[in-house]
Amino acid sequence: MSELEGKVAIVTGGAGGLGAATCRMLASEGAACVVADLRLDASLSLAEELGCQSSAVALDVTDQVSVQGAVDRVLDRYGRIDILVNNAGIDVTQPIDALSVDDIDRILAVNLRGPFLMAKAAFTSMKQRREGAIVNIVSTAAKRAWAEASAYHASKWGLLGLSHALHVEGRQCGIKVTAVITGGMRTPFLFDRFPGIDACTLQPPENTAQTIRFVLTQPLETVVPEVTVIPMMETSWP
Repeated sequence: MSELEGKVAIVTGGAGGLGAATCRMLASEGAACVVADLRLDASLSLAEELGCQSSAVALDVTDQVSVQGAVDRVLDRYGRIDILVNNAGIDVTQPIDALSVDDIDRILAVNLRGPFLMAKAAFTSMKQRREGAIVNIVSTAAKRAWAEASAYHASKWGLLGLSHALHVEGRQCGIKVTAVITGGMRTPFLFDRFPGIDACTLQPPENTAQTIRFVLTQPLETVVPEVTVIPMMETSWP
């Protein structure tokens, strides 16, 4: 029997890329997976693929009402939240003089405000049970910097700081919080922006999903605050 059997998990940005790979991993381990995404049709399709325990919910992580409504629906249906994976993320690849204020506001809203709102909503339920796990999908962009990604770097460095702060806070009430720092993956997130990228330098999202599984299946007495998983040919890492 898997350690994740019967757990209830919410995955933001769950309808595609790493989110979908994570949902499939969780469902294969026997968890009830809530596919949370702006694209409700895609979420419903994946939830149907995953099986009867899983479900879909429309979610805008930047909107507090949408976040609380989604969390409330999950609690109404399942009675608890065991796992939250903050995966939703966006980027605009532009030099700073071409990056609009609206662009940076939107990137920070999805990549940093979103995980904050989701964690805040989930913490209340998890604290009552003194049990739960939050996994924040960060990036090597939180450790290094490259050109034309100032807003993305700011959001991911911020998310790493938020994750470690929540780790300290969560340990006092039985909540495990982990930052998964992932390198480039073979997902639309990169292919749509960089069509010429060499796929051989990237890792399949399923590999990162297995790292998430590793984090979630540690003994009760152990928490992993931060873990890095990168392709062997990662170009943004030494």
